[in-house]
Amino acid sequence: MTTDTLTSFLTWYFDHHPVHAAQAGSLEHYSTFGDFSAAAFEQRARETEEWLARLEPLPRSVDRDLALSVLRGSSANETWPGWRRDPHEYAGVVFFGLLAPFLHRLLPEAEIVASTVAKLREVPAVLAAAEANLDASLASPLVVRRALDQVRTGRSFLLDSLPLEAAPEFRAVLVEAAGPAADAFDRHAAFLEDLAVRATGDWRMGEKLYSALLQDKEMLGYGAPELHQRGQDAYAELEAELIELAGSPDWRSVMSSLQDDHPPTLEAMRAEYEAETARARAALVEHSLVTLPEGEECHVVPGPPFHRAVMAVASYLGPPALTSKRTGYFFVPFTPDGASDEQVTHRLRTNARSQLPTISVHEAYPGHHWHLTWLAAQGPAHPLRKVFRTPYFSEGWALYSEKLLRSVGHYQTRGALMGHVEARLFRAARMIVDTALHCGDMTPAEAESFMVARTALTPGTAVGEVKRYCTRPTQAPSYLTGALEIDLIRDEYLAAGLGSLRDFHDRIAGSGALPLGLARRVALGED
Repeated sequence: MTTDTLTSFLTWYFDHHPVHAAQAGSLEHYSTFGDFSAAAFEQRARETEEWLARLEPLPRSVDRDLALSVLRGSSANETWPGWRRDPHEYAGVVFFGLLAPFLHRLLPEAEIVASTVAKLREVPAVLAAAEANLDASLASPLVVRRALDQVRTGRSFLLDSLPLEAAPEFRAVLVEAAGPAADAFDRHAAFLEDLAVRATGDWRMGEKLYSALLQDKEMLGYGAPELHQRGQDAYAELEAELIELAGSPDWRSVMSSLQDDHPPTLEAMRAEYEAETARARAALVEHSLVTLPEGEECHVVPGPPFHRAVMAVASYLGPPALTSKRTGYFFVPFTPDGASDEQVTHRLRTNARSQLPTISVHEAYPGHHWHLTWLAAQGPAHPLRKVFRTPYFSEGWALYSEKLLRSVGHYQTRGALMGHVEARLFRAARMIVDTALHCGDMTPAEAESFMVARTALTPGTAVGEVKRYCTRPTQAPSYLTGALEIDLIRDEYLAAGLGSLRDFHDRIAGSGALPLGLARRVALGED
């Protein structure tokens, strides 16, 4: 009974979120973005409450509790609906929804092109829905302008970049289909320019909702004030370690001097990331830290042009979890097209050679790439665990991985070790800043100053980081919060004699990217 109900829930979810379904590998959802009308959002909200009422009486299990965490998070967010406030809820779906099928190659190319043409025809309707739904009294100028930077890349992405993903014989078809969509992006950019002027909403989530998401969705057992304090405590501990490594209280000057040693060009940065990624993979094999899934590959490539406008750091796109694919993409953070020499230098300094090793571990081995390819390689028994992921586990795992590689001597120079510790300190700073921003204790300008003064970020990168925090509340603290929780679960597992360190890694990472309370239950055999 429970299994049938959860299967029905996943079917309902996929039908109402076809882009997420397609990303997970559901081919029947490949040719549509879905319905973005206000009526559709309102219907989903009503049905979310109905599903909550239907699932809550079921017997306690990890899968049932995972579904409840997803639904409770959606229900809580309805008090501050993104579809009324944030243009990225629409444009972001379009960009990745068009690109991902070409990266994953689940269908013959002719079928990918046919599904892409079908979705291109829907783009004007999706953007028109955004214009009808976005409310100037709820939207923040900051959030709108951040989305506008991405929307302005729409025409070049659709007409120049996207067709190149297909073989030459299909490109003219894609260009023809993309014409009306490109025009729609131009109109949408003009709409957002006007909306940014009219918008009077606040980007701050507020402590009440922030804490509700931590407790009900992430299942952490504490709210924003404690998260903020944990960030401060971790920062103090990590700063003391950096001072010791630097041999001076002014560790930031030492880090700044290390940033002088960086790849000379963006392409050189990509090549050095590729080499570090290979070295991290070799360390996993040498020290038997995890089981590598058969056939996995990690491609280290420049970030997509449309992504560069909103993402200033490295990122990763994994294989569709419900398929046999084992190829992932480590996106190196290139600057947007047209960036000045100064902006390029800022980006290169923030990806200095002292920082490349720990970032490569985070994004690839045994961070995101290993985790998501290993998860995809697990059997079909628990599909919900493959589909629904929280950054408090996935980003927590990737940061945990950085420390794990330190334990086997992977960071071989003082600079690399400082880069690793500073990366953790940076995540502690995110905990402090994100909670302070959304609880009304810090302005964006103050947050930028804090990140420049208290981490190794350059000013240009700090601006992009803080905009990200303002538009994605609760995400930035997930890294160190999750890593510290996974440390505790590992200690319990090993103390109980349940298996080796490698067994622990395989078990907890193979269980998905669960809310951490559920991940603990799986790791300790309470499944």
